[in-house]
This record gives sequence, C-alpha cells and structure tokens, in this order.
Amino acid sequence: MLNFIKRQPAARIIAFGFLMVILIGSALLMLPFAIKDDVELNYIDALYTSTSAVCVTGLIAVDAGDTFTGFGQAVIATLIQIGGLGVTTIGAGVIILLGKKINLKGRTLIREGSNYTSLKGTVKLIRDIFITTVIFETIGAILSFIVFVQDYPISQAIAISIFHSIAAFNNSGFDILGNYQNLIPYQTDILLNLVTCFLIIFGGLGFLVIREVLGKRFKWRKFSMHTKVVLVVTLFLLTSGTILIKVSEQNISWLGAFFFSVSARTAGFSTYSLATFRSASLLIIIILMFVGASPGSTGGGIKTTTLFVLFQGIKSAATNKQEKAFKYSVPKDAFKKAAVITLLALFLVITSTYLIMMLDPNVAFIDALFEMTSAFGTVGLSTGITPDLSIGSKIISILMMYIGRLGPLTIATLWYFSRGENIKYPDGNIAIG
Repeated sequence: MLNFIKRQPAARIIAFGFLMVILIGSALLMLPFAIKDDVELNYIDALYTSTSAVCVTGLIAVDAGDTFTGFGQAVIATLIQIGGLGVTTIGAGVIILLGKKINLKGRTLIREGSNYTSLKGTVKLIRDIFITTVIFETIGAILSFIVFVQDYPISQAIAISIFHSIAAFNNSGFDILGNYQNLIPYQTDILLNLVTCFLIIFGGLGFLVIREVLGKRFKWRKFSMHTKVVLVVTLFLLTSGTILIKVSEQNISWLGAFFFSVSARTAGFSTYSLATFRSASLLIIIILMFVGASPGSTGGGIKTTTLFVLFQGIKSAATNKQEKAFKYSVPKDAFKKAAVITLLALFLVITSTYLIMMLDPNVAFIDALFEMTSAFGTVGLSTGITPDLSIGSKIISILMMYIGRLGPLTIATLWYFSRGENIKYPDGNIAIG
C-alpha cells in the first residue's frame, strides 16, 4: 500500500492526505468527550465541521462553542492549523524535527503544496513557514487576549485568544464564542477588528510573499513580479471592496465595511449579520470570495494573481500589445492557465448552486450562490442557511470546500497525467466573438 502511494503523482498524494486528515478529524469529533453533555451530533455534521476546519473555511453546520468541549475545540484548532499550513508542510516539519532528511519525492510534494517554483531551499522554506506562523499567531493571541479578558475568565480568555489567532491567520472563520454570534458582539471594538484583519491579510498574502517582503526589508524595487502583483491586487481589492460595501450598506460603519472587505477574501469572520444585507452588498462579497487570497497562502479562491493575469490577457488582446507588468513580461502560458482555473471555478460554483436549489427548493438563489461561492473560496461567510441545509446539500458543500482547498485545476488533473502529444495538427479556422 505504501509503495503504491509513493508511486502516485504529487497532486494525488496531497489530495489523499487532506482526505485522511478530514476523516480522522471527523472521527475525533464524534468521540463522547469531544461533545458537550446533552448535545447530539450526527456524523454528517461532524464530517462537515472537520472538512470546514481542514479546508480552512469556517462554514458551520453546528456551533463550535455550543457543541464541542475543550477537547473538541482543540481538535478543530489543530485541524485548522494543519489545513492552513498544508498536510505536506506539517509532515515535512515533523521529519525535520526528527532530524531526518527529506527526499526528492518529499521536496516535490512540498513544492506542489506550497506553490514553490524550485526544489532548492525546501528545508529552509519549511522552517521559515513554521517560524512565521508562530510569530504571527503569538502576536495575534496576545493582542486578542487584551480584548477577550475583559469579558471572560483568564483561562477561558487565553483559550479563546489562541483559537481566534489560529483561525484568523489561517483564514478560517471559526469561533468558539457560542450562539452562532461570531464576532458580532465586537463589531465596534477597534483593537480586535484590526488585529483580526492584520492576521487575515498576512495569512492571505502567502508565505513566499511575506518571506520576500521581510527579507528585502520592504524595498519595493527589489521585489519579484509575483510579490508586486500580490501586493497591488490585494490593496486594490481591499480598497474597492471597502468603498463598495459601505456605499451599498450604509447602516454599517467604515470599520465594518473594511472588516468585511478583508474577511470576504477567504476568512469568513463577520461583525454584522449577513442576513440583513442587501443583495448589492452580497454580490460584492461574492466577487471578493470568488477571487480569494494569493498563491501559497492559507486562503482559497481563484487567487489574486489569476485575476491579474486575466486582466492583462484581456488588455493585451484588446490593444494588441505584449502582456507585461512592472517591467516584466507575463509568462506565455499564464493567461491560458488563469482562464482554465476561472472557467472551472465558475462551472463548479454554478453547478453546485443549481444542485443546492434542486435539493432545497426553499433556499433563495442569492443565498445558494453565496453559500457555494463561500464554500469554494474556503471563506465561511453565510447568510445563515448552513445549519438547515439537507444532507445532500451539506455533502455538496463538503465537496466544494475540499475542491476549493486543493484548487479546481489540481482536482481536474488527479485522474489524468499525460506526457504530451508528439503529433501536430494543422491550424483550423474558427470565428471568435
């Protein structure tokens, strides 16, 4: 069995690894001492919770604070951490701690899982990822504790702060405050809002970008094209998202609009009830969720770089000029890959939305579309329909979260790998547009 797994392509091993962690997590959440007294939990909801945690989504069929004990909540936090860093990264970290060397197959897995372009410096990359994670989550927990200790006993405030910091940095919208309230009680707390946004933004930038920004001491001219694209698109989405949400939803504050603009990019925390939002506001959030975070980060979506390459390709086709940015030319195959990813993502979201409305006829179109985009983007925001979905709809949502975490292109290539074609065919004529 082990030899069979070793012979599989990297994408299949990564997909299998995530699946195994999800199944183990669901089994642990079903243990009697993981569930609070007088609370009944069926397996589909445990599986849903485990999938949502491993895929760093945050969609919940049951409230984590009301349903699970301290042990169960620790399991969820661990699953979020594994899902955010990646199964291969966690495995490689354990190997390094044991003092063993990572072979070529292991380095390939890490490269695939982290969107790293080279096999060189893999061990150093893993160490940097762990160190970065510890630093950000520690700072986040300390600052969050300042807020939570005002409302909870010290021991409980520590637990909530650690859980919140892990969930925020890994772009997972889980909370353990109970009563499905998420961060609504803290919608006016400037410190917690900004700390949460800080963790989400840096978690969504990607470890390679953070590494480069810190390593080159914030000197813009020394940044690679990838880092510049990620930073520019992220800033554009945060700014435009904040303005559009505030314009369409005037009852919330500018802080609330900024928070949703940040959180919609795969985090899933909410400081206002989305059930009261206008359709225009929900549409803006759907677009932000669909785009998502950046490659190599803890977030999902089609990614900021995909959006950038798409616009560059369209601009190039319209102006008949070379695709370029920041004094670099865009790689030739980048637009084709970006277009494939976007079309696959659109197909998945539209198809799953249709299936949800067929299985649950009472669910409104905007709510179903919002739910499935949130699942695909591994966001976790919801208009409140998740707990009431049928078993069939929950299974579809589970599949969407799984696909969203791995990426639609990875899923599409799981069962087919080709060395390419040696035969060339003459060009045909086809009218476009």
